[in-house]
Amino acid sequence: MLRRRMTPEEILLWQHLRRRQLGVTFRRQEPMGRYVADFVCYERTLVIELDGSQHLNSDADRERDADMLDHGFHTLRFWNNEVRRNLPGVLERIQQVLEARKDL
Repeated sequence: MLRRRMTPEEILLWQHLRRRQLGVTFRRQEPMGRYVADFVCYERTLVIELDGSQHLNSDADRERDADMLDHGFHTLRFWNNEVRRNLPGVLERIQQVLEARKDL
């Protein structure tokens, strides 16, 4: 579902993803088929999702991730509290995946 307002965690992460700060372009709240991705990098076919506790053991999220994979997109998921408490670690993981997907 497309939301007008980003969560505080999305705002925090977006401050580091926008303007090619990681060397690639990200879009936020991007419609993708029947879903809306929190963040997507088309250059590296990477979707980033930030999840709250309502996503714990979510069958819907597993179905969504499988659908994204069927369309060639890898999904990285982070918990909101992970972004709040360990932003450097989250950014490092994103950078690692971006690098690994460089030649795909």
